[in-house]
Parts: sequence; structure tokens; C-alpha cells
Amino acid sequence: MAPTGKRSLVSSTGPRFPDHTPRLKNNMSESDRDTVQQTVNHGWRVTFAGLGINLALAIMYSWSVISANVPDAWGWSASDKSLPFAISCLVISLVMIAAGQMQDKLGPRLVATIGGILVGAGMIFASFTTTALGYIFGFGILTGSGIAFAYAAATPPAIKWFPPAKTGLIVGIVVSGFGLAPAYAAPLTKWLIGCSGLAQAVMILGVAFLLVVSGLAQVLKTPPPGYVPPGTPPQPAGSVAKKKDYLPGQMLGTWQFYVLWFMYACGAGAGLMIISMLAKIASVQAGLTLGAVMVGVLAVGNGTGRIVAGFASDKLGRTVTMVASFVSQAVLIFLLSQTTAESLLGNVAVFGLISALIGANYGANLALFPSVIKDYYGLKSLGVNYGLMFTAWGFGGFMLSLLAGWAYDATGSFGFAYYCSAGLLVVATVATFLLKPPHQHEKTAA
Repeated sequence: MAPTGKRSLVSSTGPRFPDHTPRLKNNMSESDRDTVQQTVNHGWRVTFAGLGINLALAIMYSWSVISANVPDAWGWSASDKSLPFAISCLVISLVMIAAGQMQDKLGPRLVATIGGILVGAGMIFASFTTTALGYIFGFGILTGSGIAFAYAAATPPAIKWFPPAKTGLIVGIVVSGFGLAPAYAAPLTKWLIGCSGLAQAVMILGVAFLLVVSGLAQVLKTPPPGYVPPGTPPQPAGSVAKKKDYLPGQMLGTWQFYVLWFMYACGAGAGLMIISMLAKIASVQAGLTLGAVMVGVLAVGNGTGRIVAGFASDKLGRTVTMVASFVSQAVLIFLLSQTTAESLLGNVAVFGLISALIGANYGANLALFPSVIKDYYGLKSLGVNYGLMFTAWGFGGFMLSLLAGWAYDATGSFGFAYYCSAGLLVVATVATFLLKPPHQHEKTAA
């Protein structure tokens, strides 16, 4: 029988490192302490590599600038200019499933590298064409697929290096890159087009992001089998615990998945609807000519909201954070519906604050739902499980953005779309009170 006076550093499932510095100093050799520190440091390297990859993937947010600079001589209609971006959103949400499954089976490094190559190849291909069909294939399909591959591989390996108490924070840090990136992607694209023309700018972006994403992908690494993150609470012997890992089919057999899917579609869809038309809202409703600035302000809120929501959900719980996000987003969208040039809401500072907060609440979804999927269904199939959940992002964004366009064409106002999205957020809030983890248990070995 093992001595009871000291805590073993090796469990039946692999190495387990104590979480208290004094114990480390008293019971571990210098080399053991170095090993623990290297492990923690590598977890942070993986986290910031994922952040960097997501910052680069924001190449999709350069589309508004690219489409605005398509020469009239190319003969594109307004619909032609919207299709590459719309197609890319659908492709991302669908390819995420296969990309997540590959990440689970083949590891994040290979999958993220494939993503970097596809992102770059799509942009490079588009730079050689002047047709809408060419950009749909290059930007919409190839680059969209690449974004899905790299995005799917960025978060799961980072989570695995840290204890459950830090899941929300780590997810928030990694995905914040995708939210913050519009603040630089659009101005950079505009500057490149001004310096070298549209085709050359698209080529430069393709080459640059191919190198950046593929390079950072080499840092991504999952922990060795049996690894237990420092700070993980020990599981008492003989206790009954929730089953840790669900396969995709098992997850789809739980009612919680469908409630979460609906909630994600409502939360993400409402945010994407506003993102897609914020510049027009600023000019049409508030009489502001700073639409591009407001998009940048929303982007800062988007990125910051992911980190704040992730951290808050670790401390306050996922449900409390979701309720706060859904309710405040519904209120903000209602306020946006009341905005006019003559009202206080049309003031540039107030409108900017509303934009930033809408961005923050949208971004919160991107931190909360990966965390909940990990909490409910485990780490083993996290890539494909979250890929299935991510289809809600694509469906919600596509449907509510389409609703906003239809409402404006039919009535000359976004009012109907505002009220529908706010109503859906209220329903999503109510749905959070139905949620509880799946009840699948197994008895641990004594």
C-alpha cells in the first residue's frame, strides 16, 4: 500500500502535479519543478498560438473593403458582391464538423496547417480572377474551408492544458482574436488596395496569412495521454461521477444539445444580424457618417466580450453569464430600434457604446458555447462535438441577416427584424433555465 504521508505524483491515469507551490518545493526535485513549469508554459504557448491564428483568420472581415473596391468594369451586381461572404459563412459552419472530427483524430497541428494552406490558396486564386464566380470559389469556398479547419483546431488543444476552473478564460482568450481582428483587417486591406490595387492586395493577404497560420499551427500540441492539468480537483475513489466523454452520436441523443443549439442560433444570429448592417444602421437611422468607425468599435467589444464572458462564466457559472448576455443583448437591440438622429441614442458616443456592448454580447456566445460543450460532453470529441454545435452559428447568422434584408426591402425599416431577434433572445433566456448537464454516470474504480 502506498504511504499516506505524501501525495503521489503519478495516478492510475497518468501524471498528476500538485497545485500548491509550497508542496512542490518540499516534495519535488528541481527537475520535477522544471517539468511542471514547462508544462504550464507550453499550455500558454498553445493558447497564444491559437489567439494568433484567430487574429489571422479575420481575413474574412476584409470582405467589406474588398467588395467596395471591385471595379465597375468587372460588371458585378450588389448581389454578386454579397455572395462570396455569405457563402463563406455557410461553408465555415458546415466544414467545422469535418474539421473538428479531423482535429480529434489527427491532432491540431496538421488540421490547422491545412487550414492555413486553404486560406492562402483561396485568396491567391481569387487574385487571378475578376468574376464573381471566381471569388465565390476562392474566397467563399476555399478560404471559408480554411478558416473552418484552422478555427476548429485552435481552441481544443489549449483547453486540454488547463484545469476545468480556467476553461472559460482560455476559450475566451483564444477566440478573442477572431473578434478583435476586424479592427486591423479592414484598415490593412484598404491600405494595401490603395498602395497596390485590388488584385495585388488580395494576393499579398493570401500569402501573408498562409505563412502566419501555417507557422503558428506548428506550436499547437495536445498534452500526452493521461495528463492531468495542475489544479484539477482530485476525484475521490469509489465516487459516482458524470461520464466525461460523449461521442457525437451520444451527444446528439441528449435533449440538451438541441436546446443549446437553439440558444446559440438566437444569440449568435442576433449579433451577426447587427454586424452585417451596422454601417447602414448608423447612416440611415442615426444620420452618422462614421459607420466604419462603429464597425471597429463593435469589433473591440466583440473581442473583449469573449474574454470577459469566459472569465465570468468560470467564476459565476455558465448559466448566469448566458442569462446576463441574452437579456442585455435583447435590451440593446430594442434600444437600437428606437435610435434616430434626433434622439439621445443617435449621439455618436451613445451609439458607439451601444455598438460596443452589442459586439461584447455577441462575442460572449463564442466563448460560452465551446465551454458548455466541453463541460457537458467532455474533451475527447470536443472538436467534432463543437463543430456540430457551430452549425447554429451559421444558421442563425444566415437566417436573421436574411430577415433583416427582407424587412428593410419590404418596409424601409429594420424594425421587424429588431423585434424578432429581441424576442428570440428572450426565448433563449427562458431556455437557459431548462438546462442541466446530461445524466450519464459511471462508478469510478475504488
